[in-house]
Amino acid sequence: MMIKVLVVDDSAIVRKIFTEQLSQAKDIEVVATAPDPFVARDKIIELQPDVITLDIEMPRMDGITFLKKIMAARPLPVIIVSSLTPKGSAMALEAMDCGAVEVLAKPGGSFSVGEMGAQLAEKIRAASRVKVTRKAPSGAGPMATGKGAITQTTNKVIAIGSSTGGTEALKDILTRLPSDTPGIVIAQHMPANFTKAFADRINGICRIQVREGADNDSVLPGTCLIAPGNFHMLLRRSGARYYVEVKSGPMVHHQRPAVDVLFKSVAKYAGANSIGVILTGMGSDGAEGIKIMKPAGAKTIAQDEASSVVFGMPKEAIKTGCVDKVVSLRNMPQSILDMV
Repeated sequence: MMIKVLVVDDSAIVRKIFTEQLSQAKDIEVVATAPDPFVARDKIIELQPDVITLDIEMPRMDGITFLKKIMAARPLPVIIVSSLTPKGSAMALEAMDCGAVEVLAKPGGSFSVGEMGAQLAEKIRAASRVKVTRKAPSGAGPMATGKGAITQTTNKVIAIGSSTGGTEALKDILTRLPSDTPGIVIAQHMPANFTKAFADRINGICRIQVREGADNDSVLPGTCLIAPGNFHMLLRRSGARYYVEVKSGPMVHHQRPAVDVLFKSVAKYAGANSIGVILTGMGSDGAEGIKIMKPAGAKTIAQDEASSVVFGMPKEAIKTGCVDKVVSLRNMPQSILDMV
């Protein structure tokens, strides 16, 4: 079945590029484009698209206002496509809070049109499978207790991989972890600059410190490092000190950062002192890493289907036979702490 897409962007060049790139996918059809939300509104009513790509900064009505109207009148999977400016990044994250399912950077700099086209098609496929519903209140769910965590887990490392739906899942988990949680490293499929805006936003509501990872940052209890967009992040160890290496390199599963790259390094340098967590996302990124982490002695967890926005990544990890426990998002924080 063809996935019908409506592209909403005030730039004629961007609309043309998106249409050309998506036309290469046999399962995706751009049924229309719109230069502003007012034209888009009529196209939605007329054509009933499955997925919308939406710019944020547009004339006549900004993308966030339009998104709120979509979610109130006719909820649809919406992918935010924005510039890499700090302002654009912050607004894109606000849009995700309002119901957008994914965020993607416009091509430019080191991010080529070809790379954008491949990622956009993947995100559209994932978004088309999302059932858009009202969001639960922020912070819902039981608080993880973390009894004894700091005395028992100072040498542990928690590695988390996520993609579509991952920003909300990560927010739910990280805001419910205690301040003495072991060091966390995360690979979330997200463009450059967006990761810093996301980390800064989450940091303001967490007991732990959350920030975008930088080369040679130490992985310490009470600290969470998120891989920068467009860079791979790897765990390293020097004596008793864990730290991260941030570097470029080929995309893996069309992604940079890639979960497999992080997980394989965690298996090598943390082994039995690590916990691997696979959250919601499309594709199979992380499955190979789980297969290497488990024999190295790591404990592993995957998010269940019912609470996943897209069950692709957890499903592929579970199929390897190397996942110890499958749990709901609601129970994930406590399950992680139980393992450490």
